Amino acid sequence: MSNEPNQAVSPLRMRMIEDMRMRKMEPKTQEAYIRGIRRLAKHLGHSPDTATAEDLRRFQLHLVEAGVSPITLNSTLTAIRFLFQITLDRPEVVVKLRQVRPAQTHDPKYPVGHPG
Repeated sequence: MSNEPNQAVSPLRMRMIEDMRMRKMEPKTQEAYIRGIRRLAKHLGHSPDTATAEDLRRFQLHLVEAGVSPITLNSTLTAIRFLFQITLDRPEVVVKLRQVRPAQTHDPKYPVGHPG
């Protein structure tokens, strides 16, 4: 997994990367998780390790209001869950985070391509 040149890796990021590697997560998944956590940290203005459940709720609302796609939103929420449940061992902070459903693009009564 590559990091930006000349950028020091924080102990928290290193720990999260190690946790992902221990679970044999794919490099692209690791990159997506790091990107999501970086976005959270930027929103918070500090390291996410001290974030509260309310901070995470406000961040999710921020993403929705910014028009982030459901797929990106869900990927970011999964990364946040991983950080708090696995790396930080603070599962209580993410208990109320919920995935969103992508909009339906076809009538579920019919298979894709059916004229119904």
